[in-house]
Amino acid sequence: MVAALVFTVVISATVKAPIRIRSATQAITWNETAIVIGIAVAPTSWMVLCTGIGLAIVVRLLHLPLIKAVFTISKNTLMVAAAGTTLTALGWSWPPSEVQRMVVPLAAAFAVLVVLDEAIAIPVIAIASRTKIRNQFSANWDLRLIGFLMRFVVAVSTLVLLMVETWLLVAVPPLALSLHLAYSTRVRARAERQAWQDLAHTTDALNVVDINAVLHTAVARAANLFSADEVEVELRESRRTVRGNSEAVTYDCFTTKPSTIDASVIPIEMKGHDGSDIGVLRLRFRGPVKLSEREQYTLRTFASALCTAIRNASAYAELNRVAEEHAHAAAHDALTGLANRRHLLDRGAEQLGQRRTEGVVALLLIDLNHFKEVNDTLGHAAGDRVLIQVAERLRTAVHGEDLVARLGGDEFAVLFHGLPAPAVAAHRAEALLTALHEPIELDGMRISVEASGGIAVAPSSGGMTELLRRADVAMYQAKRAGRRIATYAPARDTADLGRLSLGGDLRRAVADQEFTVNFQPIVDLGSGEVVAAEALARWRHPARGTIDPLRFLETVERSGLLPAFAEAVLDQSLIAVNTWREAGFDLPVAVNVSPRSLLDARFPGSVLARLRAHDLPPDRLVLELTETLTLSQLEVVDQVLGQLRDAGIQLALDDFGTGYSSLSVLSRIPVHELKIDRGFVTAMETSAEAAAVIRSTVDLGRSLNLSVVAEGVESEPQRRALWELGCAAGQGHLFARPMPAARLLAALHQGAGGRPGTLAPALHDEGAVVRLSPGRRSGPRRVERLPHLPA
Repeated sequence: MVAALVFTVVISATVKAPIRIRSATQAITWNETAIVIGIAVAPTSWMVLCTGIGLAIVVRLLHLPLIKAVFTISKNTLMVAAAGTTLTALGWSWPPSEVQRMVVPLAAAFAVLVVLDEAIAIPVIAIASRTKIRNQFSANWDLRLIGFLMRFVVAVSTLVLLMVETWLLVAVPPLALSLHLAYSTRVRARAERQAWQDLAHTTDALNVVDINAVLHTAVARAANLFSADEVEVELRESRRTVRGNSEAVTYDCFTTKPSTIDASVIPIEMKGHDGSDIGVLRLRFRGPVKLSEREQYTLRTFASALCTAIRNASAYAELNRVAEEHAHAAAHDALTGLANRRHLLDRGAEQLGQRRTEGVVALLLIDLNHFKEVNDTLGHAAGDRVLIQVAERLRTAVHGEDLVARLGGDEFAVLFHGLPAPAVAAHRAEALLTALHEPIELDGMRISVEASGGIAVAPSSGGMTELLRRADVAMYQAKRAGRRIATYAPARDTADLGRLSLGGDLRRAVADQEFTVNFQPIVDLGSGEVVAAEALARWRHPARGTIDPLRFLETVERSGLLPAFAEAVLDQSLIAVNTWREAGFDLPVAVNVSPRSLLDARFPGSVLARLRAHDLPPDRLVLELTETLTLSQLEVVDQVLGQLRDAGIQLALDDFGTGYSSLSVLSRIPVHELKIDRGFVTAMETSAEAAAVIRSTVDLGRSLNLSVVAEGVESEPQRRALWELGCAAGQGHLFARPMPAARLLAALHQGAGGRPGTLAPALHDEGAVVRLSPGRRSGPRRVERLPHLPA
């Protein structure tokens, strides 16, 4: 009996359907059939012993590893003990009294065997294949169920034959063999069908155009497809190696590093249809593995698909590279690598569409002076080298998202984006042209680069085409005037036909006194006291209404009526000063002076004559100068300004810091006052750059003993910030808008908080600051300073 049972266990364990998982081979055996027959005809203890002996013989015959041998013997002896105990508990005895009564106990014992087998084996298989246990339980459940039923039927049939006629047992082996072959064939068919489906899904997954995705997908899918511990793809041309498993890519580099898995390696060359050597695909296993014929064919098919995918992805990458090169070439200058005109127009159009939320857009147009001489003297190759260095300096000097472009020849452009205020554009433009000032070393020679720049702020209509035109107008104005930078102003744009039509009305306007003057008070920022007023001319046209000076000043300058216009404005301004003096408010008045007036040697005499006619001392008049960078270099301008200052008339430099003026101007023009452009004041709370310009201007005024006035003060935080920086005075809508002289006088009488002569409450208590007299515009300038402010 014992020998028969041992023999049955050996046979049931060796007749199996093998399944490879990585480098290990699992098998579907007939153990359950042998166990059920054994526990049915013999005591459970005998069957446990026979199972152990039989499986030990199998382990010896098959040379199984120790860990696998221990696992197999332990699992099966546990199953025998559990099934035998179940059968005994159900009152089983051999032989049973009736054939009909044997099915239920045997089914219960077989169910215990199946549950234990599944509960122990499935998690081990899941761990070995690195899959989820739940997925492993659900995989091929129908085949496993058929196999269990088949083995149960064979076991019951064998026991029935033992009860009826022993000699009939000769029919059991052919029956078991045929069932085993049918079942094995079905298992293999299912496995092959699944393998082909996996291969199809894998090759579909390789059908992408990104080379990284192809290689990473190939590694992960091949590890699953061939149940490999590691997959490696090595490309010949790039020397790139990608290595990993079904869970992750563990190595991706353009140098080769040995793998840690070397027990069993199955390589296959990847060659193109033209015979080109693409690379090699390697499957690695931790133990010895031999692929089946079907697996070898699958590997060749997969390698061919991978080879095609790599070539397609490489071709797509090359097409992308060429397309990007063409797109870059279409949008960039070939010589300097800067953006070209097309790119500038596209970027500008995009930014103009966003300017409502992203700040001011402005354009600087730069033209190199005398560049033709470099080409004619040193040749075009030297000229190209100069252009390349100029481009590099501009590229290095620009802020963040500002775009530098070469429009052609020696013409460059810089698109400013997200400016806090228009005035900041001039400040940045000055910095860029300063970066070009350093000489360029060329074949042992030092070549000085000079340039002219024109600035334009984005218009309300016309888009980039109009912005480029305006910057071009400003640049040529700078060139004609011999200045480094000019900012576009509609008043100087000869393309404005509406403004030109005003020229015919000028003579009538001067004769009929259509020009009037409004006054905007200048206020002591600390005390709120009015210390001066600026005269602002207006043209009250009978048909067009009030016209701003920017629209008619250039026309006046070119009409020959400038002296008459200037005298009319000066007369109205001095009459207002006298009116205020008689009312007890001794305020000087600031009047803007046209640069053309400074070219007239008779201008100082005319001004002094008007002062005498109104019986006013010269220090009650402040002349505000603009755009005098080039004019200050002319001898006649030096003489005119010298005469005005010697006569006691005060001089102020307007829009300081915007590019109209520079430090070099202060060494030539004898000014008493600097006026900070309103654009910097508007932006100072949000722009560190604007605040730095204001701070440096105040410090400069303090060091040169000049007054500093801030324009465009519109809020109390701006007022206090300027005051704390040391700026003594300001003007703007916070205090008052421009108004007629009589209305300003009424406002002075009323005062602020019952204090006549003031337009705002004081920022400090009485006596907390050192106050200068209301006539502090006369005589040497002195800057008010709070005790707690830094010197």
